[in-house]
Amino acid sequence: MVRRRRMVREFTDEDVSEESLQRILRNARRGPSAGFSQGQEFLVLRGPDLARFWALPDLWAADGVTKAPLVIVPFANKDTYLNRYAEQDKGWTDRDEARWPVPFWYIDRGMAALLILQTVVDEGLGALYFGIAPEGVGKFRREFGIPDSFDPIGPIAIGHSAEDKPASYSSAITRRRRSVEEVVHYGQWG
Repeated sequence: MVRRRRMVREFTDEDVSEESLQRILRNARRGPSAGFSQGQEFLVLRGPDLARFWALPDLWAADGVTKAPLVIVPFANKDTYLNRYAEQDKGWTDRDEARWPVPFWYIDRGMAALLILQTVVDEGLGALYFGIAPEGVGKFRREFGIPDSFDPIGPIAIGHSAEDKPASYSSAITRRRRSVEEVVHYGQWG
C-alpha cells in the first residue's frame, strides 16, 4: 500500500461508498495522539456541501480535483492537548505550551491524514492532500461554522481516480525521489 500511494489530481464523478467512508474515518481515528489526548476532529463534505467548499477562494488544488465526490478535512485542537497534560496522571499543573518541544497536536493530525491516504489506497480509491492559503482559513471557518480553536491541517479530496498515471506536472514526475543514502543518518549526522 505505501508504495502505491500517490496524489491524484483528476477524479471521476463516481461516488465513494458509505462503507469506504466509514472505514477511512475509523482508521483516521487510530492515529497516535500524545497522552491519548484525542484532539482530532474531521469535517466530511459531500453532495451540496462540496459546492460551498469549492466556491471558497484560496484553495491550493488543481481544477480536476473539484470532481472528487468526497473531501475530509482533519483538524487539530491544541487546547485538548494542553488540558490533557494538565491532568493529574501527566504531572503538569499548568497548560504551558513551552513544555512541548514540537506541536504534537499538528504532528498527530498529520499522522491521521496519512492514515486517511493509506486507507484510500486500500479501498481502491485516489486522493489528493492539499492546502488552504492562510488568508482563506477564516473564510473556510465562517462558511462551515468551525470554532477558532480547531486548525485545519489540510483538506483531502477522495474519489475514483481518472488518471492512468501521475499528471505530467506532478512533482513525482518532475523531481526525483531522494535516495535512502541521502536522507538516513546512522549514529551521527553527516
